[in-house]
Amino acid sequence: MNSFRKGLFATIVAIALPAAQANASTFDGAWNVRISSSSETCGNGSTVSIGINNGQIASSNAMVTASGRVADAGSINVTLSTGIKRAVGFGRLSGTSGSGTWRGTMCTGTWTAERM
Repeated sequence: MNSFRKGLFATIVAIALPAAQANASTFDGAWNVRISSSSETCGNGSTVSIGINNGQIASSNAMVTASGRVADAGSINVTLSTGIKRAVGFGRLSGTSGSGTWRGTMCTGTWTAERM
């Protein structure tokens, strides 16, 4: 690679890398997630706090384990578990709110989220 191409490549990387990092952190911070189910046997809802750091989801509560990922465009895939119960959620975050659906072993429902 000649020096011109090397310089051009380095410039492109220098410009693109900070932009990619900024997008990955768009949804970083603390979020409250309200979980609802249409079935009374599954419970009438609860609220869980999660944290997002560099697009990675983690639990903000010792009682609930959260893991997953938020894409740059806001699509989210998360798994919540407590004891032997486990639920997988899908949806989208946009700005300071979000919504989606979840499913567990015998229950399904919806969720909404707000940035704290």
